[in-house]
Amino acid sequence: MGVIDFIFSWQIILQPLFKMIRRLFSTLISDYPPVGEFLPTAPPSNNQRTNGGSDTSTHFRSSHLESLNWLHAASPCFPISGDRVEIIHEPTTFYNTLVAKCANAKQRIMLASLYLGIGGLETRLVNAIHQNMKNNARLKVDVLLDFTRGTRGEKNSKTTLMALLQESDNFQLSLYHTPVLRGLTKKLAPPRWNELLGIQHMKLYLVDDTVIISGANLSNDYFTNRQDRYVMIEDQRLANFYANFLEKAQEFSLKVTRDGETCLHENWKMLPYKSAQIDFATEARERIRNYFKGIMEQQKEICENDKVSDTWIFPLIEMGQLGIHHDSLVTKSLLSGCLRDSKLKLATGYFNLTETYMDTLTKACQAECSILMAHPNANGFLGAKGPAGGIPAAYSLIAKKFYEQLKKSGQNNRVSLLEYERTGWTYHAKGLWYYLPGSSLPNLTLIGSSNFGERSVNRDLEAQICLVTTNGTLQRKLQSEFENILQHSTKAEAELTARPVPRWVRAVVGLFRNFF
Repeated sequence: MGVIDFIFSWQIILQPLFKMIRRLFSTLISDYPPVGEFLPTAPPSNNQRTNGGSDTSTHFRSSHLESLNWLHAASPCFPISGDRVEIIHEPTTFYNTLVAKCANAKQRIMLASLYLGIGGLETRLVNAIHQNMKNNARLKVDVLLDFTRGTRGEKNSKTTLMALLQESDNFQLSLYHTPVLRGLTKKLAPPRWNELLGIQHMKLYLVDDTVIISGANLSNDYFTNRQDRYVMIEDQRLANFYANFLEKAQEFSLKVTRDGETCLHENWKMLPYKSAQIDFATEARERIRNYFKGIMEQQKEICENDKVSDTWIFPLIEMGQLGIHHDSLVTKSLLSGCLRDSKLKLATGYFNLTETYMDTLTKACQAECSILMAHPNANGFLGAKGPAGGIPAAYSLIAKKFYEQLKKSGQNNRVSLLEYERTGWTYHAKGLWYYLPGSSLPNLTLIGSSNFGERSVNRDLEAQICLVTTNGTLQRKLQSEFENILQHSTKAEAELTARPVPRWVRAVVGLFRNFF
């Protein structure tokens, strides 16, 4: 009997050992700081929601919408007109919009992504920025990428951007380096594997007063045939908020010099891989926390005095390794606070919902719920070399176990599972659409980089927005966005139940689920 056969046959007996090994492994590579209160007021209890939300704000006054009033105490709020929001449906439109915006930027470009690709489309984007900088001496450009992903291989994101860095003092390249990757792990972990420990995963694209928030990276697939989501917002206050927020993130990231080396930002004193991890994380957390608290106070008066806006933007972030669990707390509260007779559409490119989210959807959520995920044929890891090739099967296994949990709890009629499959395309869209009771159009959406999984909550830097709207035109755009994705989707329960999963994948999922 092989080792994997042995593990599979005795998995019930060995399950406690799996959990112990996973906890031990996580402890060896992690030293998470204590998680304090990120913002002044935590998400509300069920009683507060039932009684109309937080007492600190009654901005949403319609009967069902006021169940979302608690959001004003959970995040800064930016009231805007829904006419200033555009929903982009296709990756080619996203790409062309981004290139055009960057080519015509007047004052600033700030791009935050996991990485920048090295192909022709990426080069065209870089050239558009480069030419604009030559023509416009006032233009300031900042790019924030992940260190491990952005320096992988001889030709990479960093080398692609070096010409801009070497030619202009107005260009800054920052690479976020997780404080968990250190010591022997940093020396011995090979490329790709070192990314498992934590990455910069935010997808924020800011040009002058335009903010595009997405789950899409800056590379060829995301510009051509990978389905994602993209929301473009024109608002100066929101753009300034994200510009200052990204500057804070750049402070605790590594700065790339003109000779291609990395150094500390002038406002930072601790190397992420040499200083005490808890000191690094605590200082970074406090800077972000203090910034959010200041913006919350600033925006509070604006929101209270606003009588004309029909759309409200609540920025959410998650930086688990820095002790910031903001997005996940708000998301959990949204899921548990869904009203009876409401509807919830949730999407994730990689189905690895946290145990907390799965329990909340099963036991606390009252909405009629559908969950959309990638079919294995639409998973970006399909056909990958080595263990990564088993990732699509791993996600199917986790989804199958969740479906079995739903059936056991008698919730499988309330919660349905769907899979996206489109010939020649992969799937990466995530977020949710929430419909209040009696509404045929979405009243709320979450959009951003989070996959609602273990990595998103505990390892990576993530950014989302929670958008609440009463603007009928915008609501119809959001509905059209969901229907555009849904047209390539089918019910998944029967196929999930019958789909074979290799035994070695079952063993790996038991040990390393929180790494992918």
